[in-house]
Amino acid sequence: MNKILSKIKEIMIDCVEKYLPDIALTDLEGDGAVFYMNGKNGTEFDWYVNDKLSNFMMFYDDKDNMGAVKATLYNDGGLLIYAYGDRGKTVIQEINTYLDVPDEDILSLAVVLRNEADDNRVWDENIEKLNTDLEPGADKIDEFVSNSHYYDDMRERKYLLGQVAYVSKKIMDEGWKIGYMCREEAVNENDSGWSFMVGDEDDEYINDYQNIQLMSINSVMQYDSAIWKYITSPVGTRLIRVSSEEFEIDENNKEIFKEKK
Repeated sequence: MNKILSKIKEIMIDCVEKYLPDIALTDLEGDGAVFYMNGKNGTEFDWYVNDKLSNFMMFYDDKDNMGAVKATLYNDGGLLIYAYGDRGKTVIQEINTYLDVPDEDILSLAVVLRNEADDNRVWDENIEKLNTDLEPGADKIDEFVSNSHYYDDMRERKYLLGQVAYVSKKIMDEGWKIGYMCREEAVNENDSGWSFMVGDEDDEYINDYQNIQLMSINSVMQYDSAIWKYITSPVGTRLIRVSSEEFEIDENNKEIFKEKK
């Protein structure tokens, strides 16, 4: 087995012994097997969007089959571990540590896991059953690295979720869906550049700061998810709502579709 995976399993077993003293490895699925949980996002997605490998898990061997220990290896070597007590219902310990291994070794592991698991449609498998004790060829590493651009849009979306937008209070206070959205140059590092309006606000209303609230893109998106597929549109974009779920470029030839939540 790959030496990094061996170290991760060793650390996870140590966590069971230290933080779950009433639990024996025989109480866990596969007698303490570690599973590579690539079934949700996949290795490449997690690597390029979340800066990590898919999670590693140990599970309680009972009908609920909840997690006992979770380990997350980041591409800079950081290792975040959670131990769960009460048969997986409660986090009882969080451990932040670091694996002192070269970055290229972690990249090689990511390539191997994608090749041996994802590419073979093997999901959420015991790491002992994956053929990871090998070195990927330069061609496989180059291919993995070259795929980075496929995730640019998702990386931008993730970044934007924490950015701030200007939102008309008519949206939240009166319950209207967003009817007009435009993106201008950001004024600072926390600004997304986006403004969201109902679409019938006049200049007097907009120019009164009391009528505008600052909200994260994530909060706005939770309120009106239809904006999500447009959120990476470039500066200068102006969109109007034309149906319950669709926006179009504002060409001043259509009325805004207005609807309440």
